[in-house]
This record gives sequence, structure tokens and C-alpha cells, in this order.
Amino acid sequence: MPKSNPEIAELFDRLADLLDVEDANPFRVRAYRNAARVIRGESRSMTELVESGFDLDGLPGIGEGIAEKIHEIVDTGRLSQLDKIAKRTPLTLSDLIRLPGLGPKRVKTLYRQLNIRSADDLRRAARKHKIRELPGFGETLEHKILDALDRYARGEHRWYLAEAEAIAAPLVNYLQKLDGVGKVTVAGSYRRRKETVGDLDILVTCRKGVRVAEYFVAYDEVESVDSQGDTRASVQLESGIQVDLRVVPAASYGAALYYFTGSKAHNVAVRGIAVKRGLKINEYGVFRDGERIAGRSEKEVFASVELPYIEPELREDRGEIEAARKGGLPELVTIEAIRGDLHSHTNATDGRESLESMAQAARKRGYDYLAITDHTRQVQVAHGQQPEDIEAQLDVIDEYNARNPGLRLLKSAEVDILEDGGLDLPDSILRRLDLVLCALHYRFELDRKAQTRRLLKAMDNPHCQILAHPLARLINEREPLDIDLQRILEHAAAAGCAMEINGQPARLDLPDVHVQYARSLGVKFVLSTDAHSTGHLDYMRYAVDQARRGWLQAGDVLNTRPLQDFLAALRHV
Repeated sequence: MPKSNPEIAELFDRLADLLDVEDANPFRVRAYRNAARVIRGESRSMTELVESGFDLDGLPGIGEGIAEKIHEIVDTGRLSQLDKIAKRTPLTLSDLIRLPGLGPKRVKTLYRQLNIRSADDLRRAARKHKIRELPGFGETLEHKILDALDRYARGEHRWYLAEAEAIAAPLVNYLQKLDGVGKVTVAGSYRRRKETVGDLDILVTCRKGVRVAEYFVAYDEVESVDSQGDTRASVQLESGIQVDLRVVPAASYGAALYYFTGSKAHNVAVRGIAVKRGLKINEYGVFRDGERIAGRSEKEVFASVELPYIEPELREDRGEIEAARKGGLPELVTIEAIRGDLHSHTNATDGRESLESMAQAARKRGYDYLAITDHTRQVQVAHGQQPEDIEAQLDVIDEYNARNPGLRLLKSAEVDILEDGGLDLPDSILRRLDLVLCALHYRFELDRKAQTRRLLKAMDNPHCQILAHPLARLINEREPLDIDLQRILEHAAAAGCAMEINGQPARLDLPDVHVQYARSLGVKFVLSTDAHSTGHLDYMRYAVDQARRGWLQAGDVLNTRPLQDFLAALRHV
């Protein structure tokens, strides 16, 4: 029976997938997808909210109909509407939609043209070279599909970081309730704040004799126990994620935390340094001639090889060890440094709350400013505004600012980049905006040359100040744009166009490796949430995580600056 938020969200995603294949009303499909995102991003358990009698209609994006479906899932473990649709449209198509390079439109074509209903059907068709013959597919995509099927067969599913948090937080809370338990820490890629997580590694310290492993496997979300001993256990949760528990002594806690945080490449490099010094580093400590000389804390481990402490987000063997040796580690940006959010939507387009509600929520977070960036007319599925509607909204923002000192609402818009590289607003309106956030939302299929040319032309427009979610990717759903990103970033640095790091859990765009490279070019950055509700403003922490993994310091991020300094730092016409 689905209980966790990710499991409930998954049912809504699958419902949206099948309706998409059936050419259902796109607004209906979008409502279910939005509901899934709200549920995944909700810090409170939907099951607990239902059981406590909470009015789910009060959640942004959850209307009466969707609230009833959540109640049904919690009460029965099923979604009858999904069961009904699955009788006429194969549920397995939803799995194919998630494969990189596909999506609802292509899966719909595969289903209707080749009667492909499953991964096995898809593999057979690809091996017989039937897929390349379909319009809009081709040989390259056929090879990508086969690669994706191989990963799918190996069970290489990865959860969004936000999903992993929703699973890990109640489990950590459960473990902390056991009398005698000390530290409880989730290590691995989760602690390094990678955008996706494959499994969870949890380290626990406790008093002697406390039966932590026994208590752990009794957690009510455990579906199966793979192994269990006195100091370790491995389970599969109902969500499908694997969780490994290790109970470690306090004297080894730092070494174990370091070891299980990784990454493997980083650990191998540091162990190589240790060997040259006659030391051995493992999960139990740092040893010289069999004697443990360090390991109680991670700082001790680093100090043993004459390195300063390296933050977990940097431990990817991408230059952090050399930087540490030279005293050149960045002082990473923190969420406390953020002065405002530069990407938010209201119910004027596809947001779920009013301008006033968004402003109030930003004020509660202590922000100095919030940009209202509703969609322009090109994005019809998101109820994009006509130019006259945007002008009217700008007047409303002026009036709000006059009545409400303290927080400044910035006049902005998420301006669509047209196929020819033009912007979806006339200059007369662009000149009225405090900042112009430009984004690409359609014609993702253009070839590399055309797509690159499109973005370069958009950035040549002096009004284009920020490029939002630059790769237009959706993790596990839509591949990044096929563009010459090096050329795009070099152009951005030269033009003074800032790159957004979008904190939406499914986006986290720009990816960390590209952030690190862009920083080396001198590109400016902004961190934002793409919030479609007040709760989404909490996604700023994921944008900060991505920025830290990309080596950003506060000085690299424009919205760490006070309002006037921020506005002065933007590119101007």
C-alpha cells in the first residue's frame, strides 16, 4: 500500500502519462503532473495529513478532485482512475515514457505505429532497426534507446534528491527516537547533495548494547530485509529504494562518515596520498603500522594527510584536492547568503497562488526582493500572458510596492525564446521590466546548430539578462538540449548574461559540472526556485546545493547582493 509521498506522486505521474498518450486535455494532464510535484516537494507526509483530518484543499495545486484521489490512495493503496485507464492503455507505456530520449509524444508514436507496449517490445523493434524508420526518430535515437533499455534492465533507477529527502527524513527521525542512539547521518551521494540518489547509506553511533539494527528492520516502511547483523543491515523500503545501515563506534565515526560519503574517485585519490605517507585510510580510521592515529572526525582524517577539511559537495575528484593543497578551496555559498528569489509564478499564469501570497511568503523568508516571472504568450499550456496582461500586472506590482515597504517585488517575466531566437515581448514592455528572465519551452528537437544559434541570438538581445534553466532538461524525463554549451557559456560571459541555477527538483539546471566550468569563464549566476506556489520557495536549498557542487561562492551569485547592488550588477541595455 503506497504510503510515502514519492509513491503517491508516482501514481499521479503514471495517470498523467497514460492520459498524455491518449491525447487527453493537456490542462488535465498538467494538473496531475503539478499535483505529483507538489506531493513530492511537500515536507509533511500526505498519509499523516489525511489521517489527521487535514484539509488537503489548502495545499497549493491540490483541488477537491485531486484531494479525493489522495484520500483514496491512502485508504486503499490504489487509484481507481488509473486502474480504469490501464485497462485500455498499457500501464507499461509509463515506464517507456521515463526512458531518456522518449517522452509521451514519442511513446505515443511507438505504440500506435509499431504496437510497442513494453520494454521488451521496444528492444526487439530497436534491434530490428524499425524505430529509426519512424518520423522524428532516426538511427542515433535508436542507439540511445537501446542504451537506456540496458540501464533500465539493470535496475539503475535514481531518485530526485528531494524524493530521497522525503524518504530519509522520517527514517532518520525514527532512528533518533531509539534510546541510546547518538548520531544518525545519511552519507553517500545524498550527503554530497547530488541531484539524484541511487540508495541511502546511514551511519549511527550508540551506547553499547543498543539493538539498532533490530530496531531499524522493524521500521514500518521496510518491504524486505536483505541482510541483518549486530552492526549492519540492508533493507528495501516500500518506495523501492535500498537503505544500508551501519553502526559505528565513536572512535571511527569520522573515518566511516568520510569513507561512505565518497565519492569513490575522491577517496581513492586521498588514500593514494596517505599511502605515500605510510598511512592507511579505511572506514575504521587512519592507521600507521596498525595503530589508529585518527578517525573520530572527518577533520582528523583530512589533517592526517595535511589537507584542510573539504566540504562533501566538492568531493568528486574535480580539482578539490589540488585546491586544498594550495589553500584555494572556495568558501561555498550558503542559503543564508541569498537575498531574494528571481523566478516565481502566480495564478496569473500557471502558478497556484496570488501575487500577494507569494510576496508574503518571500517576506517571511527574510528576502529583500522577489521577482514575479509569469509566462509570456508563447507558453499557451501555462496560460502565458498577452502583452497587455503583463503591462497590467506591472502596474499591480508598482501599486503593491508603494503600499508595502521592506520587500521589493521585481517587475519581470519568464520571456519565451522564439524559434528564431527573438524574445516573446516587444521592447516597449521589456524596457519596463526590472529584470528579464529568458527561457526556452518549445521546439526542443531542433538540431545542435540551429538550437545553439537560437540561444546565441537570444543572448545578443541586450534585454536578455538571465537565461533560465539553460538546458531545458527534466531529470529522468527529458534529455538536455543538444547545444554547443561551451560556446553558449563563453558568449554569456562576454555578454554579461547570467545563468540560472534552477532549484526545481526535476530541473536542477544548470548541472554542477557545467556550473564549475562556467565559473572558470567568469559567468554570472543567479539561484532561484521557479516557484509555482509558496511552498516551492523552499526549493532554494536545492539550487544552493547545486551551486556548491559547482564551486560557487557568494560573490559568484548575483542574488546574494542587496537590492540596489543586485540591480546594478545586471546586464543593462
